[in-house]
Parts: sequence; structure tokens; C-alpha cells
Amino acid sequence: MDLKEIQSLIKFVAKSGASEVKLETEDVKITIKTGSEDKKGETTTYVQHIPVNQALPTQPVAPQAPATTEAAPAPAQSSEEYSKYITIKSPIIGTFYRKPSPDKPNFVEVGDTIAKGDVLCIIEAMKLFNEIEAEVSGKIVKVLADDSSPVEFDQPLFLVDPS
Repeated sequence: MDLKEIQSLIKFVAKSGASEVKLETEDVKITIKTGSEDKKGETTTYVQHIPVNQALPTQPVAPQAPATTEAAPAPAQSSEEYSKYITIKSPIIGTFYRKPSPDKPNFVEVGDTIAKGDVLCIIEAMKLFNEIEAEVSGKIVKVLADDSSPVEFDQPLFLVDPS
């Protein structure tokens, strides 16, 4: 199953009103649990992807999008180089947007100074647009996700230099 099929399945389950769905094929096992946990009626969806066949990768496969110099660190760069930076990660699964709307400028650019609480991006999850705020103050060093691309829970989105 690819990411689009999983996202379609999540949307279908949310619309159906089912509280839990389990899907198991010969190489993938997925469990989707939904439940209304807040007063706004939003649905929280948990997806568990467990490779059954050891030949499959254990990490989610990134969408096949052309890489840009701004989107991801080059393989030649060491993780030690980025160890002094703070990584801001996605708190939810959804679609990553750098702008509030298509005709507006990006929330932040590489080199921008941010303060704790500043909006960095939006992640759309099931037609709900969630503003992602900075957890720290500092300077944006790198944007690690492509605009309008799907992101996973805990996926790195930005590198911030706290100094």
C-alpha cells in the first residue's frame, strides 16, 4: 500500500463512523482507530503500519517528489553537522503547507528569526487546518519537508538554530 491509499482509507473510515478498522494483507498490517476526544468534534486517527514481511522497509516510504536543496539534507552531510540544531517535528499526520493560502507568502523562510509561539506552517488533517507553532526561539536553518506534501507523525519539518 502506498501513502495515498492509506490516506484514502483513513478518510473513508472517518466518514463511515467506525471506531476501529483492521486491514491485513500478506505484506502489510494496518490498524486505524478513530475517536472523538475533544469538544470540537474533531476525529483523532492513529495508523499503525507493521511490515509483516522482513524484506519490506521498516520506515515509511517518502513520496516520489523531486528533491530540492531546501527540502532535505544531502546524504553527504553528516548528522553531526545538524546535532547542534533543534528539530521541529510534525505533531500529526497530514498535508504540510508552508503558506496560509496559495496567494500568501510562506510563514517562514530559511534565515528567518522566530520566537516561541510563531506559526511555522499548517498541517491539514481530514479537512482541519492545524497551525504548527514554534516550540523554541531561534533561526530557521533548513526546511525539511516539501510544500503540499504528506507528512507523518514525528517527521522532521524544520531545523532551528537556538543560539
